[in-house]
Amino acid sequence: MAIAIPEKQYFKIGEVSEILDVEPYVLRYWESEFKILKPTRTRARQRLYHKKDLELLLEIKHLLYDEKFTIAGAKKRLQEMKKQNSAEKKARKAVKTVKNRPELETEDYRAENPSPAEENADYKEILLEIKKELKELRAILEG
Repeated sequence: MAIAIPEKQYFKIGEVSEILDVEPYVLRYWESEFKILKPTRTRARQRLYHKKDLELLLEIKHLLYDEKFTIAGAKKRLQEMKKQNSAEKKARKAVKTVKNRPELETEDYRAENPSPAEENADYKEILLEIKKELKELRAILEG
């Protein structure tokens, strides 16, 4: 079930609580446990959540309530997702670079300048893992 997030710049804790269908104290607890979650504060120390914060909270709720992760397991999974997103951004940037510089496509250039995947086996493994996870996500979305 997808939750529609209203188009607003900031959300108060009560609004977030209603959107996520959890009590405000749960949000405060998650904030204390998940250091990646840092809502903005007003001068009166009131929490203001951005849309990205809500998306993160939705993922935390999904991991804890639907996937039945422990807090520690959810933290670990979020770290893995962060690394995966970073690797995906690097891959997109590399593709964009190649598209903008056709000379990078030539055999001579590739022979003289090995790709990061050729230089670093870990990078290749990460990309293969990302590919596998993307295929799984595609199957879920199509199914």
